[in-house]
Amino acid sequence: MRRIVLPLLMGVLGCAILIGLGVWQVQRLSWKTAILADLDARILAAPVPLSGVGTADPQAQRFLPVVAEGRLTGEEIHVLSAADGPGYRVIGVLETGGRRVMADLGFVPLGAKDLSRATPQAMITGNLHWPQEVDDWTPAPDTAANIWYARDVGPMAAALGTAPLLVVARRITPAIGTAPMPLDSGAVPNDHLGYAITWFSLAAVWAVMTGFFLWRGRRAAS
Repeated sequence: MRRIVLPLLMGVLGCAILIGLGVWQVQRLSWKTAILADLDARILAAPVPLSGVGTADPQAQRFLPVVAEGRLTGEEIHVLSAADGPGYRVIGVLETGGRRVMADLGFVPLGAKDLSRATPQAMITGNLHWPQEVDDWTPAPDTAANIWYARDVGPMAAALGTAPLLVVARRITPAIGTAPMPLDSGAVPNDHLGYAITWFSLAAVWAVMTGFFLWRGRRAAS
């Protein structure tokens, strides 16, 4: 009897743990889905004038929808990207309301890096953003070639002489030849369904292995 009870208890305990982990991931999936829905609603809310936004506050102003009108000076930083093939994100300077801010104007292919995008009047609708893209493996910017390898609001603002505000464009009027790369919740990982399936699958495998082990034990005893 002991040869059966111990494997049976281990099988039941293992299945219970694995099923519990699967249920937890299903709960996390519901939680993350609600967060992403709230994030999308915040990103796509009615924009407020950038002129009414005060000192940069990355926490309070995170993803704040704004609309800004002003002059694109032609001063730019080019961030290496591969959105639609090799190219660059263009970070330009927008003079608006008596101050200079940065605008993520979107993607251009390699050959369009040095084209002029200066314009005396532009309206940019988008979201304030402080991306966290720099890590220990990010190369330092190649300032001679004006090529950066990640967006970093503080150093970019210092290099361009702007306030530490970055507007990621959703729409630019008039068009200036860039392909905007607007914010959305797609960049936020939501892998909880896959994790749940993995845990439930492991529970099923554990149950089958337990049953097989018990069957072999009974055959050996008979």
